[in-house]
Amino acid sequence: MDERRTVKVSKYLSRHLRHQPERIGLRPDTGGWVEIDTLIAAATDHGFRLTRAELDHVVAVNDKQRFVIEDDRIRASQGHSIEVDLGLPPATPPPYLYHGTVAPHLDAIRAEGLRPMARHAVHLSADRETATRVGARRGRPVVLTVDSGAMHRDGHVFHVSANGVWLTPAVPPRYLRFPGAR
Repeated sequence: MDERRTVKVSKYLSRHLRHQPERIGLRPDTGGWVEIDTLIAAATDHGFRLTRAELDHVVAVNDKQRFVIEDDRIRASQGHSIEVDLGLPPATPPPYLYHGTVAPHLDAIRAEGLRPMARHAVHLSADRETATRVGARRGRPVVLTVDSGAMHRDGHVFHVSANGVWLTPAVPPRYLRFPGAR
């Protein structure tokens, strides 16, 4: 499978497993799971031919491990704008986590902290490199440091997804460190 097709299938899966399953007639269960045969049939019925081999390939090679296959079912690991319960237990975060963004968002973040926006949780990275790549999707990246250790001690809840993304409902401004700030 060539790289262009891999990206196309990955984007299709993201759209329909994370955001708009109803567009092709999918009804994920409460955990976000969809039967693979149902997904393939729905995609085909809506003009997007997809094979099980292509699906397995995309899940296996996705550098961000966006999807999980279990018992002939598939779901997105996180990032849903639809209501799902990923069933992730609370987890103790490392002392610091990171969030990639771009400069135009900094004033709002300074005032309001990090909010989930259209998603169910704020996404945080365990390392600066990943946060830099995330921020770079929207322009020149700015990496914020989150004092996740202090947040956790103060009672904020964290979860970690199957692909290592840290999730929390929000990050108040007092727990954020901005580049260049002391």
